[in-house]
Amino acid sequence: MTALSFHDLTVELGGRPALTIFTARIEKGGFTAICGPNGAGKTTLLRAALGLVKPIAGQALIDGHDVRTMSPADRAARLAYLPQERRIAWGVPALRVAALGAVDASPAGADARGRAALEAVGLSGLEDRGTFEMSGGERARVLLARLFATGAPTLLLDEPVAGLDPDAQLLVLDLLKEKVRAGHTVVATLHDLTLAARYADRLLVLKDGRLAAEGQPQAALSKAVLADVFGLSGAWVKGPHGPMLAARRSARS
Repeated sequence: MTALSFHDLTVELGGRPALTIFTARIEKGGFTAICGPNGAGKTTLLRAALGLVKPIAGQALIDGHDVRTMSPADRAARLAYLPQERRIAWGVPALRVAALGAVDASPAGADARGRAALEAVGLSGLEDRGTFEMSGGERARVLLARLFATGAPTLLLDEPVAGLDPDAQLLVLDLLKEKVRAGHTVVATLHDLTLAARYADRLLVLKDGRLAAEGQPQAALSKAVLADVFGLSGAWVKGPHGPMLAARRSARS
């Protein structure tokens, strides 16, 4: 079944095209990575799925429903969103931040879901710690807990590992894979192609607001796509846990 679909979606931002006649489907129950250079339209695609930007043509659908006809409550019940900005303005306890995700619950229910989400991201015992007293990786996990506390079946994340150290990046992606194994659908924009290839079941590759390639990582990140979209020279090599992407800047870059 389809979690998200886009049909001839065209979006302009500031009078300039951000997505052009974009068509793609994201099936339920997997990890889809959206990749592409800066300005390719990755964040705009997520925001269109959430109904946060208005297309000039085409449709974005959630579970087969046009996002423009859905109430905010209905959208929130089906999708949860983690934007790229991870700044927390107040040094409130981690539990208060995580519980904010459970907008449909009573105060006691929100606290319970917040505690469960903090435990899921490995922060059990830190519920009362202020977010200003945490490391950047810990704050990222608090915000991930807030996302999990929503209970939404489809999770959209914009560059969830940007700015994190390598260990924290792998931890966040491991947690997202656990959500997929539990039956959730995860859609994340990722700049790091090696991480996208390692963790995602399927990739959508964007270039200049259009779909340049899609499919399983080895198909979507072919030599031709790496060269054309990213200016990279690359190949798939045998790794300890299966095929790995090895890429470097091409001579023309």
